[in-house]
Amino acid sequence: MTSRLTGWRVALPIVLLALATQAAAHNVTEGDAGYIQEIWGVHLIPFLYLGAKHMVTGYDHILFLLGVVFFLYKMKDVAIYVSLFAFGHSSTMLLGVWFGWGINSYIVDAIIGLSVVYKALDNLGAYQRWFGVQPNTKIATLIFGFFHGTGLATKILQYEIASDGLLPNLLAFNVGVEIGQILALAVILIVMGYWRRSERFMTQAYSFNVVMMSMGFILMGYQITGYFIA
Repeated sequence: MTSRLTGWRVALPIVLLALATQAAAHNVTEGDAGYIQEIWGVHLIPFLYLGAKHMVTGYDHILFLLGVVFFLYKMKDVAIYVSLFAFGHSSTMLLGVWFGWGINSYIVDAIIGLSVVYKALDNLGAYQRWFGVQPNTKIATLIFGFFHGTGLATKILQYEIASDGLLPNLLAFNVGVEIGQILALAVILIVMGYWRRSERFMTQAYSFNVVMMSMGFILMGYQITGYFIA
């Protein structure tokens, strides 16, 4: 048993690093990037698909969303927090691309990794223990939503999407993102519903949030390293 636990301790950082490397935040695949660069005019369905695909395959999005709803038991609360995140994400993505607001992708993606760390620490009750205060979780969700959207806008701007049909295509992309978010959220809530019935949930929840925090740090480290060696 001891050797097995030691093996997991060695393997876990490697697995997390591999996931973080493959999941460079808000990455757009080469095939999708080529498609975005070549098309001209309004293409609602393809952009709808690309938006949904981005959300479902975006590890950074899913991790943060999971952290946000981890200890939310009422659907009303889930709806409020997810709406705040969606508003933040949508507004900066649309405005960022429309007005050409872009910042260094490594910096914004490091901040997105920080959002995962922040939420995991929040779930662990770290801020109350360390500082004796609880940050406003709704404001934090909204602010980090802004950064998630900025990260995506920065990526899209790099591919110089055609100006003809830009607004309809962006709106379709954003609708796709929200559809993908709903699908991901549905899976998360179903799994969480079963998990919370376990007597070991609270003990396992602590370990899970530690792992999630570690993944956030790895995402941050990956982006910071990329910034200095790029």
